[in-house]
Amino acid sequence: MPEPDEVRPPAPVEPPPPLLQLPTLQEIQAIQDAARQEGLEQGRAEGHAQGQAEVRRLTAQIEGILDNFGRPLVRLEDEVVAALGELAVRIAGHLVGRAYEAEPALLRDLVGEALDAVGGSSRDVEVRLHPDDIAALAPLLSLAPGQRLSPDPGLSRGDLRVHAESVRIDGTLDARLRAALSTVMRKAGATS
Repeated sequence: MPEPDEVRPPAPVEPPPPLLQLPTLQEIQAIQDAARQEGLEQGRAEGHAQGQAEVRRLTAQIEGILDNFGRPLVRLEDEVVAALGELAVRIAGHLVGRAYEAEPALLRDLVGEALDAVGGSSRDVEVRLHPDDIAALAPLLSLAPGQRLSPDPGLSRGDLRVHAESVRIDGTLDARLRAALSTVMRKAGATS
């Protein structure tokens, strides 16, 4: 028990808590303005990110659509080129055939080139031609022994086929013109 005479020191007194100061109207307005500005900036950033994502999605979609449009156009272009090539071969064949009819010396030169190509002077060679071409060539062409012209009604005017032992040459106008067209197309493709 404590002695009655003893004096106890007084308990320390805690200072009262500071009075809560409420913000002023200007401070409240500044807080609202800062919050609004922060919200606007955050909204802009989110909207910008969403907008960029949407632009990328739409760009990819448009590129896909354009690619799908492009494929048929490439296919159509290939078909048009093939059709034009076929038409060119037919027109050229018709014109060359007429040239051979009008100028049999051209056909004579072609037969000579074909005979040279198979080494015609040293082997038996048969040159097949349309019967009317043979009649036109007979006075213009002198053949070596072992070389002969044979009528082939299945050939058109200006066509020829050469047979020599194991060598066969398809000299039909169609085959020659297609080979020429193929060469031109290859060269055109190489330069494009």
